[in-house]
Amino acid sequence: MIHSTAIIHPGAKIAEGVEIGPYVVIGENVSIGKGTKIGPHTVVDGWTEIGEDNTIFHMASVGAVPQDLKYHGEKTWLKIGNGNTIREFASLHLGTVTGDGETTVGDNNLFMAYSHVAHDCHIGNNVIMANSATLAGHVTVEDYAIMGGLSAVLQFTRIGAHVMVGGMTSITLDIPPYTIVTGDRSESRLRGLNLVGLKRRGFSEESISSLKKAYKLLSMSGLKLTEAVEKMKTELPSCPEVDHFIAFIEGAKRGVTR
Repeated sequence: MIHSTAIIHPGAKIAEGVEIGPYVVIGENVSIGKGTKIGPHTVVDGWTEIGEDNTIFHMASVGAVPQDLKYHGEKTWLKIGNGNTIREFASLHLGTVTGDGETTVGDNNLFMAYSHVAHDCHIGNNVIMANSATLAGHVTVEDYAIMGGLSAVLQFTRIGAHVMVGGMTSITLDIPPYTIVTGDRSESRLRGLNLVGLKRRGFSEESISSLKKAYKLLSMSGLKLTEAVEKMKTELPSCPEVDHFIAFIEGAKRGVTR
């Protein structure tokens, strides 16, 4: 299951059933879980942990040193879960000691061609990053978010769960969960709830109705952010989705797109 032209450091830990294609390079501090497949000419380096049943296509770069001038070879990590697909020319980098010390990726995510996950990012589960979608350092992307092609996210920004980011959108402020955002750097803004996504994923009508009311308070009421949040707390029935919507907004450090 390992091609004769692959270069694998003796210190690497390769589980049973791993497939490694031609001209792959695996570094000393890499561990790869069973069932994972690595395509031709891919480089996996650094202190990188890859779980089970991942598929990494040709020419991907996994575990390279950060594109951060403050990084000087410290022991930092890239940790990838199970069932992810990393397409050709995608790149995922190690963390930094000035950040969290690790970049983390959950389960069942899809990183399309040329997508980029920079140092100290944290990706949840079932996330899709379309072609050339790019995350700067220290970005958090919650579960089921979808990043459109050529979208770009500024460092330290958060993308909420079930968010849909339109193609070629520049994100400079946090995006509340369950919403759609589009636009360029000068006018990126919320365009409504991601209703199609919420219905496809089985959210109840009651939860969607409550989220609609929360969204209107956030984006259509003209209230200050703190006032809008207070009204959500006092006027809306509690449910997990609205509670997360409120908690996400309250946790924003960069500000919230409205």
